[in-house]
Amino acid sequence: HVHVDVCCFEMAAPGGIGATAFDEGTWYHEILEDGLALSYRVEEVLHRGQSEFQTVEVVKTVPFGSLLITDGLMQSSEVDEYVYHQSLVHPALTAHPNPKKVLIAGGGEGATLREVLKHPCVEECMMVDIDGIVVDMCREHTPFYSAGAYDDKRTNLIIGDAKAGLEALADGSLDVIICDLSDPLDGGPCYQLYTTSFYAMCREKLAPGGILVTQSGCASVRDCHLVFTPIHNTLKQVFPRVWGYTTCVPSFTSEWGFNICAKDKDATDLYVGIVADGTLEKRLAERKLTELSYYDQITHTRMFSMNRTLREQCRDEKRVMTVENPLFMCGTDTHNTVFEDNQ
Repeated sequence: HVHVDVCCFEMAAPGGIGATAFDEGTWYHEILEDGLALSYRVEEVLHRGQSEFQTVEVVKTVPFGSLLITDGLMQSSEVDEYVYHQSLVHPALTAHPNPKKVLIAGGGEGATLREVLKHPCVEECMMVDIDGIVVDMCREHTPFYSAGAYDDKRTNLIIGDAKAGLEALADGSLDVIICDLSDPLDGGPCYQLYTTSFYAMCREKLAPGGILVTQSGCASVRDCHLVFTPIHNTLKQVFPRVWGYTTCVPSFTSEWGFNICAKDKDATDLYVGIVADGTLEKRLAERKLTELSYYDQITHTRMFSMNRTLREQCRDEKRVMTVENPLFMCGTDTHNTVFEDNQ
């Protein structure tokens, strides 16, 4: 992860189209892969630092407002974070008839917690994040994420390892587990939380009727094979019912993937069944959540209607992620960012 005060590439032809695009102002270049970068014009650097576990940055950009960036990976943006967080939380909580006890693994911004607490049936939401620096920094610089959720009496915030936090709980004590973790990076803090052993422990901690959902990385036709389909297949080794779903998050520059699982073999089908019999619409109405800015019954159907390429790659995926044989999206030393200040 590097920052240098030089331009990160040269224009092919001086004076050509776009040749002066980066001549003025401060630019943040996120190098996604060899040959591909995303550039944001920066209005202000709100925070830049290093925690025990990762680099942490918040920059205010022209197109997407404030961005939270850890280890060179943009985690969420002010403009469209609600798309990601509502997509992660509400399918899982509406899939459960009465979710009272919820655990969030990760979720440092506080936005996942914010969405969980919109369900009045939730009595306690335990959020376990390993990096207290991220939590504190977001509360100071990006309070729109949590929107007061940390002050809700139902919140139980624990700074610590999510695996250890789960191990300390009684079996069958949770209704919903939400994994809002950073992508599995070689050298990152989270890769072991995408493995069969972790998912097996999650299943034990879920009560009958329990639901687990995890963010699952890029899920477009060109990159779903990196982690989305391996996570899907890994979960299928542990849970009897697994569904993949995706949504478009503009600031992520990709269709984004999620995987949701049911502990019970006879769980209602979360693609067709929960919509066809009116269950989803009824539960949202009972919980006074019919006016969510993104998620509703139609959006749910769109998210779970994966294209043919994704369906076939999920079907054909053979890789299984274990502690002994983890799979990484990339390394923290290969996904770099560059600040270019021309002022």
